Amino acid sequence: MCGIVGYVGPRQAPVVVLEGLRRLEYRGYDSAGIAVLDPEEHIRVRRDAGKLSNLAAMLQGAPLEGNIGIGHTRWATHGTPSQRNAHPHLSMNGRIVLVHNGIVENFKSLRDDLVAEGVEFSSDTDTEVIVQIIERQKSAGMALAEAVRATLAMLEGANAVVVLSADEPGRIVCARLGNAGGIALGIGEGEMFIASDIPAILEYTRDMIFLDSRQMAVVQADGYQVTDLSGQELDPEVHTVAWDPVSAGGGGPGIVATDAPVTACVLIDPEGGLTWAWSRAGALVTGGRMRLSRAEGGQIVVHQAVHVDEFHRG
Repeated sequence: MCGIVGYVGPRQAPVVVLEGLRRLEYRGYDSAGIAVLDPEEHIRVRRDAGKLSNLAAMLQGAPLEGNIGIGHTRWATHGTPSQRNAHPHLSMNGRIVLVHNGIVENFKSLRDDLVAEGVEFSSDTDTEVIVQIIERQKSAGMALAEAVRATLAMLEGANAVVVLSADEPGRIVCARLGNAGGIALGIGEGEMFIASDIPAILEYTRDMIFLDSRQMAVVQADGYQVTDLSGQELDPEVHTVAWDPVSAGGGGPGIVATDAPVTACVLIDPEGGLTWAWSRAGALVTGGRMRLSRAEGGQIVVHQAVHVDEFHRG
């Protein structure tokens, strides 16, 4: 499953998003990208095939600046691993940008309809279909959240999306439809974070909301609103993710425990640097050390720690 990170607040979004994507590298990917709304309220995108180091080098040569942004690491499904197909994807007018996990099962028919209406595509992905439909809905007079809601109603399959628009600066819309990976909202002081997995944002906040299927959030620096896909406002539970140190080996590993129904693991190396692994269940592997764990009552129980020579996904 692909990695997603989003941020809105006083910090520089490219820094937060890139670091968050680094903490999701264990998931595997073949391309990566970042989109930022700059101070002139233009969407700027940097993306490339290959490792995050390629994206980091691109950002050094052509820096981005802005306080709101989204990023993505992609496993190719529709379209080859390439810069052309890497997320984020822009709408044809360049005013909306989106990252996406999942598969749009009816994307071919949707794409054909859009092409017939004159939409020009710049990638081979099913993801671009979503952002182009959102643009059409906004052009018809819908606000961004309404346009995302209407677009999701047209999609078949499990999908998770994170969207921002230059016409509604300071706001990110995210939504889940089915089980295409999680969306966690991280609640800070005057800032908000979005991630597909909590390790991406745990450095900044321990207070999180986990969207369920058919839920949507509108996120701004000063707060959030969660609704279902019919627009009914919800009062989601805020979970506090706790850091619990565990004495296990010279590396001083520890675990993350949460009252949400998830399993996560964090290891600290001897020099104090963090390396991460995350899984719904089973083996968690990172930094040469594997921990077998299972969730009991929402808490993580560590059963065994063994040394491994290379990284594998659990």
